[in-house]
Amino acid sequence: MDSLSGVISFVKTAEALSFISAARTLGISASAVGKNVAKLEASLNVRLLHRSTRKVSLTAEGQLFYERCRKILDDLQDARAMLSHATQEPRGKLRVSLPTIGYRFLLPHMARFRKAYPEIELELDFNDQLVDVIDEGFDVVIRSGGQADSKLMARKLGPFKFVLCASPDYLQRKGRPVTLSDLEHHECLRYRFVTTGKIMEWSMSSSPQITQLRLPTALTLNNMEAMLMAVVDGHGIAFVPDFLAREAIAQGRLETVLDGHTEDQGQFWALWPSSRHLSPKIRVFVDFAAEHLFANPAVDNPDARRS
Repeated sequence: MDSLSGVISFVKTAEALSFISAARTLGISASAVGKNVAKLEASLNVRLLHRSTRKVSLTAEGQLFYERCRKILDDLQDARAMLSHATQEPRGKLRVSLPTIGYRFLLPHMARFRKAYPEIELELDFNDQLVDVIDEGFDVVIRSGGQADSKLMARKLGPFKFVLCASPDYLQRKGRPVTLSDLEHHECLRYRFVTTGKIMEWSMSSSPQITQLRLPTALTLNNMEAMLMAVVDGHGIAFVPDFLAREAIAQGRLETVLDGHTEDQGQFWALWPSSRHLSPKIRVFVDFAAEHLFANPAVDNPDARRS
């Protein structure tokens, strides 16, 4: 075989069982992937894939060939990783997926990261949709919540907490809630998850009775940036991550309420495809994120009026 292009195209197609997904991972067209695999089959004089209008599947010969080729490519990747580790120069494109509001905790630190690692080209994808780290070709994904995908490595980046907040103008007009039951007489801004369509509960670990309250909904939004603007504009009380509200609180555009009840915490993770050698660019990014992104996650606002 003249090159590895056919083998690589075949392996990526076999892993995803899709020419389109393989093409997305390789950064070429689906037709180019198909042609590479067809040339490989012609050179081997054997059919490796069953093709139909709906799906792609491996033949028996294709399965055997895939297992050997996967090992060869893994060994090649290991050899490249060892050289990269030896030079200790993290470089190349690094594709990172984050929640839409992730720019608030990531971008303030990017100048420092880029100065420390000028050979890394960052490509940032801000997206609240669930992404497939491997099929969509991401190097690192930052997400909150529990992590259960055994194909991924994970590292805790840091916790964040939720706060109840409202604008000073709203609190002047409607009054400041003193007890949880007071929320039943306030205009509440609710968040709808993009991925599930469900309304986010105002979960407060020290106050299980919150689930029994009837919270009047003034607005429902599926974007946290829109939620921030709505609460700053005085539309009601919102339950938002502390890092989202921190700047507005510091500037006096928002005030927290019922602070003694909002103890619920979330957790951000860095996720990346498992491999025998962690590439230098992923390693330094994950280390940097763990050290800097959530070094001080709590809302620091000693001047805010607390109930």
